[in-house]
Amino acid sequence: MQIKWTDEELLASVKVYLDMLNKQNNNISFVKKEYYKNLSNTFNRTEKSFEYRMQNISYVLLLMGRTWIKGLPPAKNVGSTNIRKIEQFINNLEHKSNDENAYFESLVKETINKDSMDTPSGISKPNIISSAVTTYQRDPYVKAWVLKNSNWICECCKKHSPFITSDGHPYLEVHHMKRLSDGGSDTVTNVVALCPNCHREIHYGINSSLLVDQIYKYVKRLIKE
Repeated sequence: MQIKWTDEELLASVKVYLDMLNKQNNNISFVKKEYYKNLSNTFNRTEKSFEYRMQNISYVLLLMGRTWIKGLPPAKNVGSTNIRKIEQFINNLEHKSNDENAYFESLVKETINKDSMDTPSGISKPNIISSAVTTYQRDPYVKAWVLKNSNWICECCKKHSPFITSDGHPYLEVHHMKRLSDGGSDTVTNVVALCPNCHREIHYGINSSLLVDQIYKYVKRLIKE
């Protein structure tokens, strides 16, 4: 019989995951199995169960549009209740407002996977939910330089801008290879110009890490921070 995971176990797993993710982002070596072993000794679960739980946390980060730890591909068999808890733990540990985006998207995916569903009534007058939002100071000249230097060609898929904006410029988006919230810089050595498809895939795609590696390989000005 499978024993239900406690909040204490989930929180400990999230703390360990974020510690490993921080080390990955700062190019500090670590051994995943050592973390699993310590958790196993503390909570009397197998190391394998904690490794799979880490993959569940990767899935929550995927739903949040964030990168995950290499070697821990997202495993979606986690359930919306645990997704909600894991997302809350992540936001609390990082001192961010809990907007529950991952939980919302998990409910969307659960509904899509049903064989049939009635037409929903929706919410005619949605309530306003206020939350504190953290923003970072950015240099507009960095964005302008990166866009102009790209010649309006996506630095991932190498395709031209998908459309022209109302002000007459080709449209591309900029992406920080190392997120500002992870200590990344707002400099041309950390910023690339991407088409909307590649940008969304880097945030939400299953092959995100492969695209990131590809960009670092071909965009010579980039420096891993």
